[in-house]
Amino acid sequence: TDLEKIVIPERIEGSFVTIIGDTAFAGCTNLTNVTIPDSVTEITYRAFADCTSLKNVTIPDSVESIGWGAFSGCTSLTSITIPDSVTVIGNYAFSGCKNLTNVSIPNRVEAIYVGTFESCSLSNITIPNSVTAIGAEAFKNCFFLRNVTIPDTVTDIYTRAFSGCTSLTNVTIPDSVKHIASDAFEGTGVKLPERFN
Repeated sequence: TDLEKIVIPERIEGSFVTIIGDTAFAGCTNLTNVTIPDSVTEITYRAFADCTSLKNVTIPDSVESIGWGAFSGCTSLTSITIPDSVTVIGNYAFSGCKNLTNVSIPNRVEAIYVGTFESCSLSNITIPNSVTAIGAEAFKNCFFLRNVTIPDTVTDIYTRAFSGCTSLTNVTIPDSVKHIASDAFEGTGVKLPERFN
């Protein structure tokens, strides 16, 4: 837990480092900087969870998957660049990153999963047109969220996806959406289209 900076090597004992394993650095509360080599393809379950001092992470464009809760509770993280190589951002991946104000979702991601950005400080989010579903509580309690762009590829918006986003007053729900939970925008100023009433 005393680690402050980590440069993860590309190889260890001659073998490429391809995975940052479950809870590898979780709870390293003094960790501020992480450099991940471009041999890594997966960041798995809670790999950096609760690294409360973590401010700088470079995710290389070799990474395809960011796992369940990988960066959850990283309360000092203000911005992160997710490379276009990423196709999966897991449940709760950035949940509780209360100072995270800026993130870009790559256009190969097919779904925003459960609680992925719950309780972040995002003010704007553009959901790419590769996404077909917005999961339960995906953006729940993002109090500063004012602008959301939902593409016409999205068909499902699940329970409490945007609930508690008290700054959100207007969202255009595209005609492509076939299912939307009645509480998806609970606690916001957003009114659901008549077809869902």
